[in-house]
Amino acid sequence: MSPPLSYVHPTPESPWGTYLAQVDRVVPYLGRLARWAETLRRPKRTLIVDVPIEMDDGTVAHFEGYRVQHNLSRGPGKGGVRYHPAVTLEEVMALAAWMSIKNAAVNLPYGGAKGGIRVDPKALSLKELERMTRRYTSEIGLVIGPNQDIPAPDVNTNAQIMAWMMDTYSMNVGATATGVVTGKPIHLGGSLGRVKATGRGVFVTGREAARRLGIDLEGARVAVQGFGNVGSSAAELFGQAGAKIVAVQDHGGTMVNERGFDLAELVPHVKAQGTVAGFPGGEAADAESFWDLRSDILIPAALEGQITAERARRLRTRVVLEGANGPTLPAADDILADRGILVVPDVICNAGGVTVSYFEWVQDFSSFFWTEDEINLRLDKIMVGALKKIWDTADGHAITLRTATFAVACERILMAREERGLYP
Repeated sequence: MSPPLSYVHPTPESPWGTYLAQVDRVVPYLGRLARWAETLRRPKRTLIVDVPIEMDDGTVAHFEGYRVQHNLSRGPGKGGVRYHPAVTLEEVMALAAWMSIKNAAVNLPYGGAKGGIRVDPKALSLKELERMTRRYTSEIGLVIGPNQDIPAPDVNTNAQIMAWMMDTYSMNVGATATGVVTGKPIHLGGSLGRVKATGRGVFVTGREAARRLGIDLEGARVAVQGFGNVGSSAAELFGQAGAKIVAVQDHGGTMVNERGFDLAELVPHVKAQGTVAGFPGGEAADAESFWDLRSDILIPAALEGQITAERARRLRTRVVLEGANGPTLPAADDILADRGILVVPDVICNAGGVTVSYFEWVQDFSSFFWTEDEINLRLDKIMVGALKKIWDTADGHAITLRTATFAVACERILMAREERGLYP
């Protein structure tokens, strides 16, 4: 094996360390393609940029930004951009690698990429946020493009930020390039159905898992960690299917309602207050107690590393739907498997967002746009088909859904690597 990367020092519980452990577990199932496995452990390109901007008070502030392209064997890079105070190169590397797996798992013609800036966006004014976004886009402009690498929204980024990124890139290349990002506003080439696509994918995979396990969604108890775009969208769809959302947790607090939350009131509260905390239709609870609550379906839709080994031993649920990227540590995975708790892994469970991003990209190239019903039908078909392939692989090898997802995805990635060969 080649020496490890010199610029990161992962721990078993870090995002990159988690990803490497997942790769190690899948190698025995790769057959002759295992000779290419080191490809999966090394990002193709890592870019660190300084993002200086003039603040509203006239001072100059510097922020550190990243864009990582993990693998481009199957197509241009695809992955979001997050703004968060805890963003690091190692985290972005892991997120880019998971995008490689995710895109291959649902058989999209993309490689994996990810970006981010270490910043608390809530501390910036709207104009400072725009200046930072535009400067970051210019700094990474040499590696992005409609046929090179296509960013999208992620944590603390949205359609407005994508519009600024698209406009900045377009000004620099001298032509409007709507396909350089996805998740844009509808009137700038965005796709209907994109905003709730990730949450819809969580629901679709959860619905299929429930069918397999004989769980009736009517009256099923659902707990959601993270009530942003993904968590709230998934909660609404489960609610429409008859499930009860009995617990919600976000950065501001934990709320419980054994009878099920009235989402028609909870969602507007969160939009107005920025947190589930203080919602009058539930009772406040201790943050750690969230992991002890009884549920049929648990949806971690916040950040990485939330389900530790210690929490995995306490969970009282039947299915974990990973709405977030990397929420379950490898040691916790083993404990959940031993306890008979099914984990539908992030790299298939939350792939709805990138699938509809693919639809948006295709629509931008053709300048022909589909209806939201068409989008949702296409998404459902792709997600159900991809999950069936993965489940059949899991059953055939008697392995977890996560290892099966990696087996399917890595085979596709490494087959492309082998057939393309090495240049020069």
